[in-house]
Amino acid sequence: MARFDKYLLTQLLMLFGFFSLVLIGVYWINRAVALFDQIISDGQSAGVFLELTLLTLPNVIRLVLPLSAFAAALFVTNRLITESELVVAQASGLGPFRLARAPLVFGLIVTVLVALLAHWLVPASRAELSERRAEIAENITAQFLVEGRFMHPADGLTVYIREITPTGELKGVYLSDGRRPGARTTYTAARALLVRAEAGPKLVMVEGLAQTYDRTSQRLSTTRFSDFAYDLADLIAGAGAGLTDPRELPTRRLLDPDAEALAATGKPASVLIYEAHSRFAQPALGLVGALLGFAALLSGGFSRFGLWRQIALACAVLVVVQFLDNAAADLALADTAYLPLVYLPGVVGLAGAAGFLTWSGRRRRRPAGTAEAPA
Repeated sequence: MARFDKYLLTQLLMLFGFFSLVLIGVYWINRAVALFDQIISDGQSAGVFLELTLLTLPNVIRLVLPLSAFAAALFVTNRLITESELVVAQASGLGPFRLARAPLVFGLIVTVLVALLAHWLVPASRAELSERRAEIAENITAQFLVEGRFMHPADGLTVYIREITPTGELKGVYLSDGRRPGARTTYTAARALLVRAEAGPKLVMVEGLAQTYDRTSQRLSTTRFSDFAYDLADLIAGAGAGLTDPRELPTRRLLDPDAEALAATGKPASVLIYEAHSRFAQPALGLVGALLGFAALLSGGFSRFGLWRQIALACAVLVVVQFLDNAAADLALADTAYLPLVYLPGVVGLAGAAGFLTWSGRRRRRPAGTAEAPA
């Protein structure tokens, strides 16, 4: 029967790889579209876009692996039951828990993969992604010195430059700033220069016009200037600098957050501690997906009408597990006293799988008191 376990495990791993590739592709494309608009609007190259999308892959893979394990377990088990391979194995005397050995090993493999991602690869990729975005935000040339294109380096700010000379002079500058509530100021200048100062970069516009429209009074005021310096320091600081996301920190710092970690993230200790415990709880969902998909279908047995009821029941249990995960997150974030609830979804999922296996064993057991017919 070790050969049967190896055969079942191989089938699970093959389908797991297939579903992982499909789901990762769907998730990745969905996120890449939004990132593509942001990168292109900032004037970045395709190489920067590819680098940033690759840095988002570890987190996408972490989210997808438990779902892929669940889908692979459902597909393989359904095929084995339909082709009567599991029926033959059960007829040889193997019980449900014995048959679940290969799905258990498969689930443990997925659990290890998710744990590696949650504790090391995802925090490292998030930190690198944040650093690269900060570098891009500080790159004034990429944000402003792009001719012939309307740029949106920040919400409410639009910049257009008609021409950039080889000496770095900007000609035909248009800058519209609507970040102040209730008013919008539009600057137009024949020429401009980008100047670096100690307090931060400044855009010096020459021979221009400033028009301010007050939405409350609906009045337009205009001012002509020979030269005007527009401060870009606050814009660049707001785009490139900020607090550290707790998801970027290593697990050891989250378990016992010090004053430096709290100051860097700007979050209470409960948020950091929850993030650490969630990294220990998330890998269990890979084991839950593998065992739940197998056990739910095994409890139904062979039917010429298909196993759609068992599949629907397994999906319903998985939805309940996800609902518990969201509810536990809300409670644990509010109060560290509820931290043990973070592990509740995994416990409920494993209990559901064990319940399906137990029911399958009882359903196939011969009723007590049944005697064999005389020869």
